[in-house]
Amino acid sequence: MDLKLLILVGGLLHFGILIASALVPGVLDWRRELAKVAPLSRQLIWVHGAFIVLVIVGFGVLSVAASGELAAGSALARGVCLFVAIFWGARLVVQFFVFDAKPYLKSAFLRLGYNGLTAVFAYLTLVYAVAAVR
Repeated sequence: MDLKLLILVGGLLHFGILIASALVPGVLDWRRELAKVAPLSRQLIWVHGAFIVLVIVGFGVLSVAASGELAAGSALARGVCLFVAIFWGARLVVQFFVFDAKPYLKSAFLRLGYNGLTAVFAYLTLVYAVAAVR
């Protein structure tokens, strides 16, 4: 496949991640769980979450709007792709070695979503890493 197309698909997948992320507060019952922590801690969690959403939106918009430029391999494009690959590679490491989601994967839908997200993180890591080193 064409690298430009792979990056375009990656851009669209970023928006899919945002849809899945919108479900997390409900699945993890953040309203009840975060009520147990101090207000500043609760605010920090929400603010950090909002900034992560902003970064993912940026990755998606850049990838959809500039997939050709990102695939072309200029120094800036390679740097952006390297950053995206590191971001998702780190997220993939967290998925495998830090998070223990098993207690929350109570339905086939949640298990499918979790495994689907893992596959998306791997796809994004691989595609953007290839674009960075190409």
